[in-house]
Amino acid sequence: MRATIVVGAQWGDEGKGKLTDLLAKEMAVVVRYQGGHNAGHTIVVDGESFALQLVPSGVLVPSVVPVIGNGVVVDPQVLVAELDMLESRGVDTSRLRVSGNAHLIMPYHQELDELTERRLGKNSLGTTKRGIGPTYADKAARVGLRVQDLLDPKIFREKLQVVLKEKNQILAKVYNRLPLSVDDICALYLEQLAPRIAPLITDTVALVHEALDAGLGVLLEGAQATFLDLDHGTYPFVTSSNPTAGGALVGSGLGPCHIGRVIGIAKAYLTRVGAGPFPTELHDETGDLLVTRGGEFGTNTGRRRRTGWVDAVMLRQAVRLNSLTEIALTKLDVLDVFDEVKVCVGYEVDGAVVRYPPYHQSELHRATPVYETLPGWGVDISSMTQRSQLPARAVQYVEFLAEQVGVPISVVGVGPGREQFVAMEG
Repeated sequence: MRATIVVGAQWGDEGKGKLTDLLAKEMAVVVRYQGGHNAGHTIVVDGESFALQLVPSGVLVPSVVPVIGNGVVVDPQVLVAELDMLESRGVDTSRLRVSGNAHLIMPYHQELDELTERRLGKNSLGTTKRGIGPTYADKAARVGLRVQDLLDPKIFREKLQVVLKEKNQILAKVYNRLPLSVDDICALYLEQLAPRIAPLITDTVALVHEALDAGLGVLLEGAQATFLDLDHGTYPFVTSSNPTAGGALVGSGLGPCHIGRVIGIAKAYLTRVGAGPFPTELHDETGDLLVTRGGEFGTNTGRRRRTGWVDAVMLRQAVRLNSLTEIALTKLDVLDVFDEVKVCVGYEVDGAVVRYPPYHQSELHRATPVYETLPGWGVDISSMTQRSQLPARAVQYVEFLAEQVGVPISVVGVGPGREQFVAMEG
């Protein structure tokens, strides 16, 4: 058996959680492979909404073992709060497994994240200020604390004492803040949080491989998206990890030969949160209507998302970077009311039209979208369940986009519900 990867093909908020929840019914294990609780996603089950941040979407499927992999950074307070929320609503969380090699978000990470953003002022990166970036930085610097350290109070305290000596110096001398206490952090993490998390900690790499060896389905679920990737995104307006398919391998402990299917998730239009280039962004009534109809506000932050027409230039690059085998197109129903819809098929940069994003950042900032305009369909598609029911113009739009990006669009989303997908193939 080979695993399936679900990866965001734009700037995030594409509906990865919803598709993961749908696919999870065919899986035994669902793995979050990177990011932290900056990755909010909402799933609607029987009219009831579940806003998840850290726990994999597969937790809502009783037969699935949800896994937080080694590539994730974990805020134990958020994890426990999310478990409490799910349990209070009748969801069994005892199946959750957390990698002992995942890194812990510590109080100093959160404080430094917020202080750094404040210091940057108008040049801030638009982070969620949840300590994600500083945690990954400490991981790379090899001074991070890991989830498994919660199982050994002596090691936890010793590591914390070493790293806090440096962090308190930064807090005091750079930001004029009071030092953090080793005893206070140990009391919170070791006495309050560790007992809740300890039963969930395991060797998740072994768990995933054993599932594949047994012929069971494994789904790898990322946070954020391709163009927020630390290496391949619109740097520096990116996240602190690798949401691409390559990051799925590292963050779950699998090799390339273990992957059979890579599904890119894309909206039928385009959104972005925070700063950074956005060639197809709309600053008019059309953009406002996309926000209203799409409910384009961040799950975690509540921030209004920037909106624009779908960008086939980006999607072609996403196909390249992730070896996408197919695309799942979400929120097609949001476009129901438009008389015409547009697809960006190229960028004009310095008088030349390019089909892929330019290498140099200054060229990307100068890029002007080249559009193809297609007729709208003016029909509410939210109740449709089969391709044959979709308006011909909606199908035309989907097929045109698939032709532009070079891989099939296998399903389209027609509403917020967990079952509101229409298969376009087979």
